[in-house]
Amino acid sequence: MEIRCELCPHRCGALRSDEKPGGICRSPLLPRTARAAPHYGEEPCIAGKNGTGAVFFTGCNLRCVFCQNVDISRGEGGVSVTVPQLRDMLLRLQDQGVDSIDLVTGAHYIPVIAEALSGIRLGIPVVWNSSGYESVESLRMLEGLVQVYMPDFKYFDPQAAKRYSAAEDYPSVAAAAIKEMFRQVGPYVLDDNGLIRSGVLIRHLILPGRTEDAMNVIDFAADEFPPGSVLFSLMSQYTPMPGLERFPELNARVTAEENRALIHYMQVRGLDGFWQELDAATVEMIPDWDLTGVEKT
Repeated sequence: MEIRCELCPHRCGALRSDEKPGGICRSPLLPRTARAAPHYGEEPCIAGKNGTGAVFFTGCNLRCVFCQNVDISRGEGGVSVTVPQLRDMLLRLQDQGVDSIDLVTGAHYIPVIAEALSGIRLGIPVVWNSSGYESVESLRMLEGLVQVYMPDFKYFDPQAAKRYSAAEDYPSVAAAAIKEMFRQVGPYVLDDNGLIRSGVLIRHLILPGRTEDAMNVIDFAADEFPPGSVLFSLMSQYTPMPGLERFPELNARVTAEENRALIHYMQVRGLDGFWQELDAATVEMIPDWDLTGVEKT
């Protein structure tokens, strides 16, 4: 099977087949996966005590210059899996006792992932962990199949989105996508153990020197949704990666002052959620892309 792809907001029209990569995401139609294993680096309401069953897909429709998963986000690595193989992978993770299933960066594989999810019953929430750069039309394929949406909202400033992720329309696209996610799953629900059962958790990675943009993202979450209806995660784990010579402003760490100011602003705006301390800014939580848990073809 092959298509002229218009799945994501780029609508690049590239030819993608089950085996042949194409498009900005540099991916085939069948999902390439690099790892499927319990993961403990997500927010407490996602990972719980037993971890989340994280499936890391390769490829991405953004070109973030600071990407920590660059070894797989450019379409390299991983192996392609069929719908039955993906279903088996998810069921194996459930059998390991994880507290949720975490589908990481799967926007360019939505039709296949939706088909896999529609054929099984999982007794734990399915989390859609994404960049936020997704079309509303594609997200509707996941309605009723995903219980928790965990999108990034990377930028409010279009020029920053253009410079750092090659997607000037990112702010408007992400805003529309997050609104659609909320329409599907509604206000967040936690169980007695503090684990999320359904809802939206918006993430924002603080970039050095971009406090105002981060405040605008916080304002979006606070103004767009009813009080107490979405969770927000403010992440200070930004770590400069190799190759930032053209972006010297990003070749730095988030300062303690920036972090404190944004935590305070998030609290002032009344958002429920999470924030990180600066010691989270390490590369130690980046998984090994060693095909752990992946059914090889």
